[in-house]
Amino acid sequence: MTARTLFLQPRHTATGRALADAARRRGLRVETFQDRRTPAAWRAHPGAALYAGPQFADAVAGELGLGLLEAAPGWLAALPRELTGRDVELTTVAQARRLRRPAFVKPPNDKSFPARVYPDGSRLPRPDAVDDGTPVLVSDIVAFEVEYRLFLLDGAVHAGSRYGRRGALDVAPLDDDASRDEVLAFAARLPATGLPSAIVVDVGRLTPDGTFAVIEANAAWASGHYACDVDAALDVVLRAARPVDSVGHRDVRFLRAASRAS
Repeated sequence: MTARTLFLQPRHTATGRALADAARRRGLRVETFQDRRTPAAWRAHPGAALYAGPQFADAVAGELGLGLLEAAPGWLAALPRELTGRDVELTTVAQARRLRRPAFVKPPNDKSFPARVYPDGSRLPRPDAVDDGTPVLVSDIVAFEVEYRLFLLDGAVHAGSRYGRRGALDVAPLDDDASRDEVLAFAARLPATGLPSAIVVDVGRLTPDGTFAVIEANAAWASGHYACDVDAALDVVLRAARPVDSVGHRDVRFLRAASRAS
């Protein structure tokens, strides 16, 4: 079996450093890019894995021969309201520019523009900045009392952390949180349809009614681990960003476009 190598982007993050340490402990190699140019020796790497932001990942995935997994763009919008706690629609940025009400708008799987509450559609980036056909999620505005990050592997919570309370950073391991059992019970209700075998899902407790709801899904290879067990988080990252020819049949439809063509 080819030894795995975890590749990192040039810009170091706390999670990148933690994952690198965990990778070395289990005997993996760790390599850091100096820029977006892929050295010839790294191309079509048979044991590649990656932790990086979406734009950097898109720049190097093809040359590394990586398959990057992400949720289906419409996964959140397809969930029933009992799991989202709000109306969520998958549309295009051109359609969203027609909004005449406040809404939370975000790209499903990248950071092509800031995810936030927009007073109306006229405040969204114009066509010269973001293409009209760019998919976006438009949702009702809600407030979360507390927020959690869950690294899922094969549909089950593999690692978890609280990361926010009332909009402020508040980090603690899920096992130390009083709502741990409620979080896990809610996560068990999430349908696997629309999710790859390795993914991150954020959930939270809504205010004022106190029910749990899904916040969003994120690619594991680009998500911060907060207080998650880093070895468990690495398991998910290694599955979510691996050589494209080793991606299982079920996960092929969740390949990010930059790696689907590699």
